[in-house]
Amino acid sequence: MEKTESMSNKKQRLALRLCTVFAITGLGLFTGCQSQIGGQTLPSPHYLTDDVQYFAPTSEMKLQREAAVMQEYNAQRQQNSN
Repeated sequence: MEKTESMSNKKQRLALRLCTVFAITGLGLFTGCQSQIGGQTLPSPHYLTDDVQYFAPTSEMKLQREAAVMQEYNAQRQQNSN
């Protein structure tokens, strides 16, 4: 009877070890991580599948229309005051 108990304990330990190895391997493969080497932050392996945000190039001044209206208004005021 002791042999069957020790065999089931061995199987349980083996199963636990296998689950641990698979869990650690899965975490390593699926989580990805950044690493710092020589002062550089290197990307995780998933940077190739990351969605890229694209912002179309615009003018430097964000309120260009408002500035044009203000310039037109000031030009009209100067013209009316003369």
